[in-house]
Amino acid sequence: MTKDLLIKYLDNKCTDAEIKEVLQWAKTEALTEEGKKLGLDDWNHYQEEEILIDNDKYTALFDRIQDEIENRESAKQQSKTGNLSLITKWLTRAAAILLIPVLAFLFYTLSEKKSVNNQLAVAAVDSMEIIAPIGSRTVVQLSDGSVVHLNYGSRIKYPKYFKGGTREIMLIGEGYFNVTSDPDKPFIVKTAKLNVKALGTAFNVLAYPGDDIIETTLVRGKVVLEQNEEDGNTNVIGAMEPGQHAAYNLKTGDISSTKGSVEKYIAWKDGRLVFEDTPITEIAEKLNHMFNVNIKVDKEIEDYIYTFTLVDEPLSQILDLMTIATPVKYKMFQRKKLTDGTYSKQKIIIEKK
Repeated sequence: MTKDLLIKYLDNKCTDAEIKEVLQWAKTEALTEEGKKLGLDDWNHYQEEEILIDNDKYTALFDRIQDEIENRESAKQQSKTGNLSLITKWLTRAAAILLIPVLAFLFYTLSEKKSVNNQLAVAAVDSMEIIAPIGSRTVVQLSDGSVVHLNYGSRIKYPKYFKGGTREIMLIGEGYFNVTSDPDKPFIVKTAKLNVKALGTAFNVLAYPGDDIIETTLVRGKVVLEQNEEDGNTNVIGAMEPGQHAAYNLKTGDISSTKGSVEKYIAWKDGRLVFEDTPITEIAEKLNHMFNVNIKVDKEIEDYIYTFTLVDEPLSQILDLMTIATPVKYKMFQRKKLTDGTYSKQKIIIEKK
C-alpha cells in the first residue's frame, strides 16, 4: 500500500481494482505496525496551516462510504457472483468499527498540506486533535499518562506535551477521563461554558454542542466545577464527591446534582447502554448522538419510562426492543443527498401503536 494510492482513494479517483486493494488493506493490514507507520511517518513530517479540521470533512468521508455501501447493495441484487456480496457484507459490519476510524485518521494525516508563518508554526505542531467518528469510540493516552475515552462523534484538542502549571484540554461531545495524579499540575477539561478541574481522578463529562445541559459524573477523587465568565475569568461554582452526578444548565446557570450509582453514566465506554427509569425523550437524545440521527418522539408517549441494558446493539435492534417492551412503533426515513454531496441526518419518528 502506498500513500499516493490512499490519497487517490480519498479523492475518489480509484479504479474498481484499486478500490478493492484499499478495502482489502484496511481490512487486513491497516492496524499492523507497517500500516500505523504509514500514517505516523506523514504525521511527523506534514506542514501545518491555520485552517482547523471540522466535522464537515469527516461527515463527507462518512457519506462517501455510506454511498458506496448503498451502491454496492444495489449491485449485489443484480450480480450472480458472490465476490461483491462478500465485500458489501464486510463493509456493512465493519465500517463503523474499523474502516471509518482508519480512513478518518488517514484523511487527516495524508490530505492536509499546510503553510503558516514561523511564529505560529511551533505552536501549531504542538497542538493535537483527536476525533471519534460517528459509530466509533476512541481511546487516547496523553503524554502525562492520563487516558481519555471518547464517545461517538466527540473530539478533544490538547498539546502534545503539557507545559506550564496546568494540563488543559478542550472537549466537544462526551469523554471519560482517567487522570494521572500530579499535585503541581491540575488537569482541566474545558467545555463551552464549564470547566472541570482535577488532580488525579476518574470522571465523565458530557457536553455535546446544541445541548442545554453539561453533565459531569465523578467516579473517584475530587473535581471542582468552574463557570466561564464573559470577561475570560472563571468562577468556582462547586466541588464534587465520588458517586456524584451534576448537571449544569447553560441557559439558566442553575446546577443540580444527585448521588448514587454512576454506572449508567459511564457504561458507554465499555460498549453498554444502561437506562434506569429513563424517559423516552432522554433515550432518543442519547441515540441521536450515538448514531447521528434525528429521532422525534410523539407527545402522546413522552411520559414512557424504560429500564434496560444493551451491549453494542445496532440502532434498529434497539428500536425493535422498545416496540416489544411498550406499545410504540417507529418509522425510518431515508437520508437525503444534499446539493453539496453530503447526506442529511436520517429522520426517525417514534409514536404510539
